Amino acid sequence: MILHAVAKAGEADLPWLVFLHGFAGDSREWMAVGERFSRCPRLYIDLPGHGGSSAVFARDVDEVCLQLSATFVSYNILKHWLVGYSLGGRIAMYYSCQNPVGLKGLVIEGGHPGLTHPAAREARWLSDARWAQRFRHEPLADVFNDWYRQPVFAGLSAEQRRELVAIRCENSGAALAAMLEATSLAVQPDLRPALRRCHFPFHYLCGEHDHKFRALGAELAAPCQLINDAGHNAHRENPGGTAASLAHILRY
Repeated sequence: MILHAVAKAGEADLPWLVFLHGFAGDSREWMAVGERFSRCPRLYIDLPGHGGSSAVFARDVDEVCLQLSATFVSYNILKHWLVGYSLGGRIAMYYSCQNPVGLKGLVIEGGHPGLTHPAAREARWLSDARWAQRFRHEPLADVFNDWYRQPVFAGLSAEQRRELVAIRCENSGAALAAMLEATSLAVQPDLRPALRRCHFPFHYLCGEHDHKFRALGAELAAPCQLINDAGHNAHRENPGGTAASLAHILRY
């Protein structure tokens, strides 16, 4: 199954920049950053259950990776960087650990490498299952109002929260629920050992106020760059700063 994506042309000899959004986002999420790299061909992907891929189902992250591979083939992408945020970052890390063909490097913003304790996995599964039930059965505005009050989003202003809720309500609750269960952090393996063995460039981005993910980034064998004046959703809160960090990494 090929995922819906928005492709932008660039210089043929440069690697593609492939952007993966976070949970409840879509292909538009990275454009404020990605369009500053007009020399590079860019691909903004809608993950399963999101945007133009809302009707695409994935049973687990392995199936998402197969869908990514098929999408790359459909666009004749022979070399690429993967740039992923949150859920998209977790998928990008997992995909990268499978020794994919043509991967030139990996940039992750606020992505979790995996839980290490069974009790934490069980707690996460129960939490994700409760959220999935709410996404299936309650008005999305109500669910997202609560979703963006979780501690990781504490840095959002009231106006930022309202904007995100309005955008996220364009989704299908049932499709989001299915993707949340299929890609739950509870069933993701701990990727730290595999990431340490990878030979491609690996960089981690994090908002300076995102204390949880700053600590997680410090655990990874990767250079970590802080995005000023930003929390967990750094590329949305400070696209200029995120683009500057990405330009430093890519040097294009």
